Amino acid sequence: MTSSPPAAPRGRERRARDSRVGDKIFMNFARGAGILLLVIMAAIAGFLAWRSGLALSKNDGNFFTTFEWTPDAPKPVFGIAVLVFGTIVSALIAMVIAVPVAIGIALFISHYAPRRIAQPFAYLVDLLAAVPSIVYGLWGALFLVPHLDGLTSWLNQYLGWTYLFDQTQSGTPRNLFTVGILLAIMILPIITAVSREVFRQVPRMHEEAALALGATRWEMIRTAVLPFGRPGVISASMLGLGRALGETIAVAVVLSSNSVLSLHILDAGGGTFAQNIALKFAEAGENGRNALMASGLVLFVITLLVNGAARLIIARRKEYSGANA
Repeated sequence: MTSSPPAAPRGRERRARDSRVGDKIFMNFARGAGILLLVIMAAIAGFLAWRSGLALSKNDGNFFTTFEWTPDAPKPVFGIAVLVFGTIVSALIAMVIAVPVAIGIALFISHYAPRRIAQPFAYLVDLLAAVPSIVYGLWGALFLVPHLDGLTSWLNQYLGWTYLFDQTQSGTPRNLFTVGILLAIMILPIITAVSREVFRQVPRMHEEAALALGATRWEMIRTAVLPFGRPGVISASMLGLGRALGETIAVAVVLSSNSVLSLHILDAGGGTFAQNIALKFAEAGENGRNALMASGLVLFVITLLVNGAARLIIARRKEYSGANA
């Protein structure tokens, strides 16, 4: 007479089989989500390319070098030279200001501040990331712009010889420099929050080993924390740069838009892709909207290039992250 197999092994086999089925379901779900994302991005790019082609076929100017933007005129002429310059310059100013300050704040919260101070400070930084863009824009227009006269005058007086800070126009500083400062304040919480969490993931034994060898706290941070967190800081910076490149309402409220391209960043005027789309979409005709789609396609490509470059940098810096340790 044969005996039936024990119940315990049979239960383990059933659980293992159910686990494999669950793994397959989750894998297929994750794969489908990734494919859906690629399809959505391809659809967006295809739509923008189609509408861009309609506009460019009627353009009597060079799309990349023309300063003028009159796509609904009887003889359409429009270009993105001013928009490319304004978008890149304002984003670079924001990054130059925000990244060092954000890293300093993140290090202060994660390695210097006492816990009773670090926790409220971290909550405050996270809260700043949730402030709507229009609030930043109104604050920039009503408070920041009137109070930058002294700074712009100082830069013009002592750094005007650099040509970049040479102010050739007088008046309210509604310029790319002001926009860059406002964008820096807006992206600061994002970079700080991500960098803070990355610095907290540094293995404790790395820090203790550096301190045991006689390193000061700053030397420990320089040799153990910053190399480990470098890929995360780069990722955080790219997130901030993405918001700076695509910010719309705040820039539209603060910047005095015109079709003049000037290397004097303290002079009023300039423009960005997002601002131009927001201000002119409602009053644009059919060809004008197609032209705005064309500028949106350029911004789409710039964003993809920036994120691709960030991924390449992170891939080359993996050996410093401790991920392979």
